[in-house]
Amino acid sequence: MGSHFNAERRHLTEDEMPQVIRSHFPDLGTLEREELVTLARWLRSQHGRLRDILRGRRRIHRGKADPRGSTTESAGERGLAEKKQIFARGLKRVNARLGDIRDAEKRERALAALRGALARRQEAKAHHPKPGRTAHPGMTSKASNRPRGIVSGGRIGSVSQAGKNAQAQRDSRAG
Repeated sequence: MGSHFNAERRHLTEDEMPQVIRSHFPDLGTLEREELVTLARWLRSQHGRLRDILRGRRRIHRGKADPRGSTTESAGERGLAEKKQIFARGLKRVNARLGDIRDAEKRERALAALRGALARRQEAKAHHPKPGRTAHPGMTSKASNRPRGIVSGGRIGSVSQAGKNAQAQRDSRAG
């Protein structure tokens, strides 16, 4: 145990110490999710209780509230602030561990969904649609759907020929 544990031991009571030790990592990794949630609630309540005590003492010191009790309110304020920080650090560790557990559960759910989708895809019958008209045995001619032209074959080119004839007549008159 390093100096970190010793510093925490100085500030915590005998009842609080086992809970805070559970929030450190060798023990934190062995706790189940329900135990982690319970520990987080306890640490949060202790942190909130100390926060309220310190806030009340500051109000008394500033003169905003009347002192309650006969003890000197400024004595041990630094120790309470350190104790509050110990609970905050423990809560941070527990919340991080809970986040890791949530992420692992989320990852497992996603992988299970992907495995299920892959299994459904592999079990599904392959869909091969009919190819339609193809040139397998040989080409077959398809009937054209285009409408027939209005101009008959004998009249094709007659317009341009008429233009040539008219030009030839103009050229012969001019001369």
